[in-house]
Amino acid sequence: MPWQIVLLLAVVAFVLLLLWRWEAGRGSRGSKRRNAIAQRGESDAVRLLLREGFEVVDRQVSATWTLLVDDEPVEVGCRADLLVQRDDRLYVADVKTGTRAPDPTNPATRRQLLEYRIAFDVDGVLLIDMNAERICEVRFPASG
Repeated sequence: MPWQIVLLLAVVAFVLLLLWRWEAGRGSRGSKRRNAIAQRGESDAVRLLLREGFEVVDRQVSATWTLLVDDEPVEVGCRADLLVQRDDRLYVADVKTGTRAPDPTNPATRRQLLEYRIAFDVDGVLLIDMNAERICEVRFPASG
């Protein structure tokens, strides 16, 4: 194979490698940006909760619970932003930023809050909308 073809193939491979790394970096930059916004939102939420008389018990708390699939137990886990307490009541709190996520009628948010209610042994679930700086208690009354 002539050296010019080998050189051309090497240059093309190098350019493709650079493009791949650039594209991969774009995704991680976006992820880093979202993480920074979420961390800032969580820190701001802690200040809001403290101002409203809550005590922060723990951050990034994990829980596991068992669901039955065809009567077979399946253990699943989840992680919530905060565990907080006020007036001898324990709450799991979910911090949301953005436009749709803080809306409890948003299906993804609603399902997440319901999972927290099932997974954590708490008295209630809080949705913290950091755009509005608002703390909402979300309940799921039993239907019957």
